[in-house]
Amino acid sequence: MTSGHAKKVLLLGGSGYVGTAFQTYLDGRGIPFRNISRAEVNYADKATLSSFIATERPSFLINAAGYTGKPNVDACELHKADALQGNGVLPGVIREACEEKGLPWGHVSSGCIFSGRHYSGRGFNEDDEPNFSFRRGPCSFYSGTKALGEELLQGAENCYIWRLRIPFDESVSPRNYLVKVMAYARLLEAENSISHLDEYVRACFETYEKGAEPGIYNVTQPGPIYTSQVVQWIREEGERRKSEGKPNPFPEDFDFFSSELEFMKVAAIAPRSNCVMDGDKLAKAGITMTPVEEAVKKSLRSMQVAEGHTFRR
Repeated sequence: MTSGHAKKVLLLGGSGYVGTAFQTYLDGRGIPFRNISRAEVNYADKATLSSFIATERPSFLINAAGYTGKPNVDACELHKADALQGNGVLPGVIREACEEKGLPWGHVSSGCIFSGRHYSGRGFNEDDEPNFSFRRGPCSFYSGTKALGEELLQGAENCYIWRLRIPFDESVSPRNYLVKVMAYARLLEAENSISHLDEYVRACFETYEKGAEPGIYNVTQPGPIYTSQVVQWIREEGERRKSEGKPNPFPEDFDFFSSELEFMKVAAIAPRSNCVMDGDKLAKAGITMTPVEEAVKKSLRSMQVAEGHTFRR
């Protein structure tokens, strides 16, 4: 594998929350790419995708396609066939096509295949077996299918598996974790690793561009956070804006479930993954991420909220 700028990147699933961020990044870097939709090319069919790769002759492929469900992963419990196809089957199809054509590629995976911390107390690293999967349940159907997708990529040639964990950024998107925290009427206190979306896509592409060893990478901010810490930072940013004579668009009052058991009884269909990830492998490859507190506070400070916007559902 050679490092350096890609001559052309093929992007699958570029219209989603993560895929759009990849488009913005590649466009901003002046890196030629082509966003492929399923309507244009049926990339779920191996022969069709192989033929398209042969015609386009890209130097790298990014798979940001998958099924997460809206407004959250509970939707996967209701649309299991779509989740299984998008998360569990499609990665194997792309692997076969890319290996047939000798094309290096990257796959957007998820840290949601873990729960809690490693039994030693550290965060989960790339060598740990998923503990929130169909093989080690109970788990959500979403997490189970994402773990299956990674199983299909074991031993894949020139393949990067990029684990995303609870994406956030400066946008007022319903997919943004910070917006979700402000939108939900009640919150679950939990410890998690999270990923700034723009930093995530930059770090992912750098693994290829800098010639890092292909394989799995946890792409998260250094340091875990609790939900209550995020709430405190939201309050602090609201107070900062008021002190400068600006309106505070953020909620000031937050309510928490008394326990995970209450959360599951009242607000969820499927169990949730709350976990801490170890990002040392990414750092050792020379790819850095902003510490989590700094990254969250910067996103809140940069968030532009339209007048009259209401976060609460």
